[in-house]
Amino acid sequence: MTETLLGIPLDRLVDREAIELARRAGMSVVSYRPEDFEGMRRAGRIAAEALDLMVPEVKPGVTTEYLDKLCFEYVLDHGAFPACLGYRGYRHTVCTSVNHVVCHGIPSDRALRDGDVVNIDVTVIIDGWHGDTSRMYYVGDVKRKAQRLVEITYESMMRGINVVKPGATTGDIGYAIQSYAEGEERCSVVRDFCGHGLGRVFHALPNIVHFGRKGHGTQLRPGMFFTVEPMINLGGHAVKVLNDGWTAVTRDRSLSSQFEHSIGVTPTGFEIFTLSPKGWHCPPYDI
Repeated sequence: MTETLLGIPLDRLVDREAIELARRAGMSVVSYRPEDFEGMRRAGRIAAEALDLMVPEVKPGVTTEYLDKLCFEYVLDHGAFPACLGYRGYRHTVCTSVNHVVCHGIPSDRALRDGDVVNIDVTVIIDGWHGDTSRMYYVGDVKRKAQRLVEITYESMMRGINVVKPGATTGDIGYAIQSYAEGEERCSVVRDFCGHGLGRVFHALPNIVHFGRKGHGTQLRPGMFFTVEPMINLGGHAVKVLNDGWTAVTRDRSLSSQFEHSIGVTPTGFEIFTLSPKGWHCPPYDI
């Protein structure tokens, strides 16, 4: 009997073509063709639409496993697969990171509470292409310090994205994020996790570190696809991973926030594949 996960045969959740592509490439930086941008647009749009679906659903009393179920159904209904489902044993469609959880929070029967902030991170695969994005949400009445952290995180991501163009470097992205979040806003950039190349492969080179020096790192060229996904803490940058092997939290239990977009380098700059079709880029969302 074929083993299944949430009704899907496990062998359908393993992207063997992508694994072989990564093996042949030796995990080198891939530059995709201009026609490959359309595949990323499709994947990015479905991922962004799934996060739009969450906007009216994130409220006090709702469980994160309920949100996970909604995303699972939406992704399948639109001809895609959840990339995280079955990935290294992970058994959910999304990650839900609440308050001091930095990333990779596991959906559960814990109900969201008034004043929480939560990041929802989703990746979909359609026709072999990956769309990876995350967004912050307010739960009820959120304190101003939490709102401000979320605003700083979104601005940090966009400052990093806005320096992307052929000839720039990954260090330029990290510098733009760090100089704003730490230099101007006195928050902390998490060092333990980074953005990553994607496309036909979920995680690949280049690594997009969210701190750094101008001119350092990998030089960008047209056709590179990768994520920019800074995690910003109100306290120190140190994190630890809990015993479940996934959930990363701030060591000082300070609030953390994250946004993520998948982007492609164009001949003149960049294209964001995961923009919200409804214009819900940063909370509060007007519904």
